[in-house]
Amino acid sequence: METLANWHGGGPGPWILLFPLIWTAVIVGAVTVLRRTGWRTAGGPWRAAGGRPAGDSPLAVLGRRFASGEIDEDEYWRRLSVLDDQFGTANKGGTH
Repeated sequence: METLANWHGGGPGPWILLFPLIWTAVIVGAVTVLRRTGWRTAGGPWRAAGGRPAGDSPLAVLGRRFASGEIDEDEYWRRLSVLDDQFGTANKGGTH
């Protein structure tokens, strides 16, 4: 009787090549499931510890609020000067 473990009397045969493909599919599937479910709800590894994205600085938030029209120019400059006093990083030229 011919079995998979004894392919023509010379070893495991070509079916042994399927094992790396199966493990690759299992690993890719696990990573895909983690990325689509678990990491998204937990914030993922790209989130800062405070729950805010790492690049979401107070200056960036202020700039976005001004750009969206949520605050006017006077309020923007007033809040920017407060942030500049507090952090010392704001540029008075309009860019930061």
